[in-house]
Amino acid sequence: MIFCWRAPSGRATISCHEGMNAAQSSTTIRMRTGLLAWLVAALMAIGVLAMPGRAFAHAALVATDPADGAVLAQSPARFSLTFSEPVSPLVLTLVRPDGSQLALTSFRLNDQTVEIDNPETLKSGTHVLSWRVVSADGHPVGGSALFSIGAPSAAPVAGEAVDWTLRAAIWAARLFLYAGLFLGVGGAFALALLTGDVRRGRRFVAAALLLGLVAAPVSLGLQGLDGLGAPLARFATPAVWKAALETSFVWTVVVGLIALGLALLSLAGPPGLRKLSASAALLCVGGALAASGHASAAEPQWLTRPLVFLHGAAIAFWVGALAPLGLALRREPAEAKVFLRRFSRAIPPVVILLAASGIVLATIQVQVPAALINTAYGRLLLLKLALLLFLFTLAAVNRWTLTAPAEAGDTEVQRRLVRSIGIEVVIVLAIFGVAAGWRFTPPPRALAIAAAQPVSIHIHTLEAMADLSITPGHAGAVVASMVIMTGDFGPLDAKQVTLVLSKPDSGIEPIKRPARKPGDGTWRVDNLVIPLPGRWNARLDILVSDFEAVKIEAPIDIRSD
Repeated sequence: MIFCWRAPSGRATISCHEGMNAAQSSTTIRMRTGLLAWLVAALMAIGVLAMPGRAFAHAALVATDPADGAVLAQSPARFSLTFSEPVSPLVLTLVRPDGSQLALTSFRLNDQTVEIDNPETLKSGTHVLSWRVVSADGHPVGGSALFSIGAPSAAPVAGEAVDWTLRAAIWAARLFLYAGLFLGVGGAFALALLTGDVRRGRRFVAAALLLGLVAAPVSLGLQGLDGLGAPLARFATPAVWKAALETSFVWTVVVGLIALGLALLSLAGPPGLRKLSASAALLCVGGALAASGHASAAEPQWLTRPLVFLHGAAIAFWVGALAPLGLALRREPAEAKVFLRRFSRAIPPVVILLAASGIVLATIQVQVPAALINTAYGRLLLLKLALLLFLFTLAAVNRWTLTAPAEAGDTEVQRRLVRSIGIEVVIVLAIFGVAAGWRFTPPPRALAIAAAQPVSIHIHTLEAMADLSITPGHAGAVVASMVIMTGDFGPLDAKQVTLVLSKPDSGIEPIKRPARKPGDGTWRVDNLVIPLPGRWNARLDILVSDFEAVKIEAPIDIRSD
């Protein structure tokens, strides 16, 4: 603003030139603040897209030492867990035969293997090694392996009960976070860049943003609870938040909070700053989604992370404008014409980008059409697609039949359009609810990776030892590989090795297959078919010399898929 005034007699006079300098200074400050907002958003987006990715989501256990079901002569000095990808341990527990628990706190990470120190000499009986780790996509994964010292005993209870209260809280917090990011940030963007002079919808957008600001840290704390398998009562404990901060989801929360803060700044800040802040906030929404989750953890990440970024920004642009547009048409129909015209012209390419990125991401996650029916993830995706089809149809009707008459001032059409937009918002919330359910369902891509992993056991006797791996570790056509050693881990130059598999409880007598040694020191059995999943007895008949033969055996669990 340029102003000049003359002070009362005897007082100093402020000139028009000085007023102009003050206005220019104010404008410069707003410009610098706006540029800073853009810079922050750009850096966050680049950081998210450039973050070193990991190959797979939902890590799968590949092998344990001691092997699951193994019977050892003496207490081991250490344990190990090998996964399909690097993980971060959250909780490692040994359940003794009497049911008491021992926390295992001394461990080392060696690539994809967690090496765990055993702090005590274990007594005879069956023990349970229980583990809970966080995988590359930020989701916790848990399981257990049983082994015995001396002779098996009744296994202690180590089952993992589902805490439905915690799951409901995680789902609700994720739903509210989506509402804040998409309806709140997207709404702030629409108010800043599309509405013209319309101010309707500001309260709705502000409420969504505040909801997101609360949901973001709550979601992070719940992530820590889920990681540790702890109840809601432990929400405020330091260990829970320490576990949460070790997951990749923390980046989603941090970038999401920046997006929400910038969006609030666009609502409350000076006019020159609103567009810059709102645009930066929209970019941060895409960055928040690309920072963690199933889709962004998938390979190839040079493709999936940018697609998730674009998908998230497109969602916020579209659905964020719905509520402010509906409220404007309802209460300020004359002033809302500019808003409606700008939105209707901008939305077609946004919807095309949204649909294209979604199709590519869904194809990467599902891989085969049968997974849409056979997996929980696929069934949720089908539900989401059905809701999207309804939403797209309704949006098309609005765009091609109602928009032009509404812009022309037809009050009846405007009322119909307001009702239709309200229905769109309800469908959007339902889609958010379905998407929040993916938090508990590994995608078919991750299940396929897990199914392709081998199952391995270590057979240890005084006469000989062997590491036996069956790849893939499920029923069907497989390849068995064996490394043969002496009882003290020395090399064993066997003359012949035969793999014998049997499953007496299913009436399957021994299946014998001679192994060959290609030259790399590993014995192999190709073209082997394991007809049924379940626990099999694996025996190795090792011919040490013409006069000496050794037989070693142990159970091995074959997956169904």
